[in-house]
Amino acid sequence: MTETAPNASGGNPLDQFLCFSVYAAGLAFNRVYKPLLDPYGITYPQYLALVALSSKEGQTVSELGEKLHLESNTLTPLVKRLEAAGLVTRTRDTQDERVVRLGLTVAGSNLAKTALGCVPAEVLAATGMDQAALEELNGNLATLGATLRDFAGR
Repeated sequence: MTETAPNASGGNPLDQFLCFSVYAAGLAFNRVYKPLLDPYGITYPQYLALVALSSKEGQTVSELGEKLHLESNTLTPLVKRLEAAGLVTRTRDTQDERVVRLGLTVAGSNLAKTALGCVPAEVLAATGMDQAALEELNGNLATLGATLRDFAGR
């Protein structure tokens, strides 16, 4: 459901909104990820950035922002914190000094590999879903997100 008449059963009327269900699930995910990532000294957005950076060396800040759906005013402080922690390097592109390229340090690469080795399995267990159901849900949500971004970009 997206928006319907108020819930007659007296439950939370916000449960009738798809946007609220997605938002509430996002908050719940953050609560699941926090204790999993605390031992690594990183936050959930930093984890996502490390995972995204581990897929391709030398990405630009713009490429990373597109992958994470983050604006530069949010992404720049995140990258600077990762750099200060010794996990990421930032270098100016040799062809165009306006472009900043990102790379994982050895420590950043090791942390990404280690976290990817255990965090996804822990999160899967926390969902109570099997792999196939989770993949289907993820595909549906990815399609929904892309459709909404296209709609908003008109």
